[in-house]
Amino acid sequence: MTPEGVTVSTPGPAAARRRRAVDVPGLVRWAREGDARSVARLISLVEDAGPALREVAAELAPYNGRAQVVGLTGAPGVGKSTTTTALVRVYRQAGRRVGVLAVDPSSPFSGGALLGDRVRMADHAGDVGVYIRSMASRGHLGGLARATPQALRVLDAAGCDVVLVETVGVGQSELEIASLADTTLVLLVPGTGDGIQAAKAGILEVADVLVVNKADRDGADQTVHDLRYALSLGGRHEPSGAWRPPIRRTVAARGAGIDALVETVEEHRRWLASCGEGHRRRVARAAREVEAIALAGLRERMGDVRGSAALGALAEQVVAGRTDPFRAADALLAQL
Repeated sequence: MTPEGVTVSTPGPAAARRRRAVDVPGLVRWAREGDARSVARLISLVEDAGPALREVAAELAPYNGRAQVVGLTGAPGVGKSTTTTALVRVYRQAGRRVGVLAVDPSSPFSGGALLGDRVRMADHAGDVGVYIRSMASRGHLGGLARATPQALRVLDAAGCDVVLVETVGVGQSELEIASLADTTLVLLVPGTGDGIQAAKAGILEVADVLVVNKADRDGADQTVHDLRYALSLGGRHEPSGAWRPPIRRTVAARGAGIDALVETVEEHRRWLASCGEGHRRRVARAAREVEAIALAGLRERMGDVRGSAALGALAEQVVAGRTDPFRAADALLAQL
């Protein structure tokens, strides 16, 4: 068995045509020992959502739940990638292993990540304590790729202490990260009215930490003021002991303010542990994941009955007024 965990059948013309058998337990074992190629192979398997996906999930399950997941979101141009790079540098200086999942827009031609990991974070490309993976959104809304939760499990099982998840950067719709991360950083920049727009879009509700990046620009004070005002309106109804998102200023390109930002993330991690909110979030995250998988399975089964005689007969009954759409739907589900 190679470090990639792939075994190939006996050489020959017939064998060459047969599909390679994937040794998933071997891949997981090698990934846990730090083999980057095995990590890459596992993430590719979960992205492809092929027959090995369920086996991968089962093998990873005993090794999950240790990594601290930090999400970074915000509109295009706020400096998410630069901030991610700066965070990786600080975490590595502290001796922590770091995984990065950077969700990129999809290429309209190949369907793959448009930017790719080779152009990201070149400073850390040769560091064995850092694993960087670009993932294509493939049209999935919410700022993440559909396979992001499973890819995160791979990095968790591979021994990453911290996993940074950077959203695609599509603007106000990418709120899905809040359901995936332990701590969500919302990045804004001065001079664009981001403080007011964030309040209007409801982004403040998903932020655990607000980051005003490029804080050396004019308008930084006004942006911080706008954010504080918006937070004060919501804070009137917060229960005692609730976490109120702090505002941190950074200039990520120079590394300014990043140490303070990391300490704030650690403060939030301690708060999550002290009040049980961290466990509640992870249970809710698992519940959403189970629900999503169940719904996907149901959609596949529904595809089998689309155009079927049973569905046609039920539709005829609805049109004729002999039943209503809800009863018809119940009857269809009963057949599934």
